[in-house]
Amino acid sequence: MLTDEEIARFVDAGFVHVPAAVPRDLVDRCGAELWAATGCDPEDPSTWTEPVIRLSDFATEPFRRAANTPVLHEAFDQLVGSGRWVPRGSLGTFPVRFPTEQLPTDDGWHVEASFAGADGNYRVNLRSRGRALLMLFLFSDVGPDDAPTRIRVGSHLDVPPLLVEAGDDGREWMDLCRDAVPASAHRPEAYATGTAGDVYLCHPFLVHAAQPHRGTTPRFMAQPPLLPRAPLPLDPQAPTPVERPILAALAGAPAPRESGA
Repeated sequence: MLTDEEIARFVDAGFVHVPAAVPRDLVDRCGAELWAATGCDPEDPSTWTEPVIRLSDFATEPFRRAANTPVLHEAFDQLVGSGRWVPRGSLGTFPVRFPTEQLPTDDGWHVEASFAGADGNYRVNLRSRGRALLMLFLFSDVGPDDAPTRIRVGSHLDVPPLLVEAGDDGREWMDLCRDAVPASAHRPEAYATGTAGDVYLCHPFLVHAAQPHRGTTPRFMAQPPLLPRAPLPLDPQAPTPVERPILAALAGAPAPRESGA
């Protein structure tokens, strides 16, 4: 269970670090499948020839269990609200980052897209249709040199004002990012470091970025969304922790720190 302090940190900073959210035996089973899918030899760095390999969706039993541990389900209820999210059947795409001299081409600051518009282009709206949380699942130990995801602390408060006039149709994803990146440039940075099995639960509007891998061991991470059963209601009478920063940003006031979900 998340503490009141951890929920307050999520509201204020836009993310919370949940250590050991996935048991080590599941991490190891998933890791074996991931290594096999890369086509690389874990004992031979000469086979690690690309800065990043993106692996497609994994939905085998170990991954389904990893996505739905009791610790995570309880945290989802606390942050998003009981009955307001959909259990995951997989862990989505894995960007596996390798130590290499080559620079990645996907390390720009951005907000995650949430849903496809009528024209097929990805979009984001104020009620975060299609995404209740951004989640970062660590399947390897990640230190400061191991390409940890960069996070702009509090940047989730900079995004709602950029969406309010767009209504339920929202804004095209890249167009939003072009405004969200400079709007959040003043924010301090944090890094999603931790131990294999840790999970970062992030606000859907959090501005974040990848970075080059300067360590010695490949980094395995999943970054799936937590899917909502419906767009956020944004009810000011009973806001959940994921809604409180949005309402506070629109009101131009500090986010309330009460822990009730």
